[in-house]
Amino acid sequence: MSQQADRPSRHVGTVLVICTGNVCRSPYIERRLRQLLAGTDAVVESAGTRALVGSDIEPGSSAALSAVGADVAGFASRQLARAMLDDADIVVTATQQHRGDAVALHPRALRKTFTIGELADLVRGADLAAAAGEAPADVPWAAVVADVARGRRGLHRARPADESDIYDPYGRGSAAYARMSHEIESLVGVVAEALRPPAI
Repeated sequence: MSQQADRPSRHVGTVLVICTGNVCRSPYIERRLRQLLAGTDAVVESAGTRALVGSDIEPGSSAALSAVGADVAGFASRQLARAMLDDADIVVTATQQHRGDAVALHPRALRKTFTIGELADLVRGADLAAAAGEAPADVPWAAVVADVARGRRGLHRARPADESDIYDPYGRGSAAYARMSHEIESLVGVVAEALRPPAI
């Protein structure tokens, strides 16, 4: 193995994912990001704006996660708190409303909070290699990605809610969970790729 390959990657930092009950959409995104970022030191957590505190992942989301090989064990829903937003290096929400709720709770989180659709649009095609060369090595990579995405907001048409928001399957049947999964899967790979730091 080369010396280059032996070098550690940049510290990723903490990714916080938010939805409403923290039992369907945000657990799905959390566990998929964990799966896709395996081998990094990324900390991926989730919470809800009106969480069903202590609840497990809903069976429909759990089945969808299992179908793509993601780990569903050891989950418990959490209520979103200001400290979680403060600690996160980047915040990913299921809908525009969740983004608004997060920023209302902690206005300074505005700079690092994105819907998953917005974030995917903003990082797709971004020159993250250049950002890696310019950012101090001790800055968590997730924070660098947030800065890059924020700086590109004026370059892309903002998604309207009907294109940006991930469908809420809670209390609905298997087709609703399939729709949720499909919408997330169309975006989560792009986000995960951006959050995987280059070697330093």
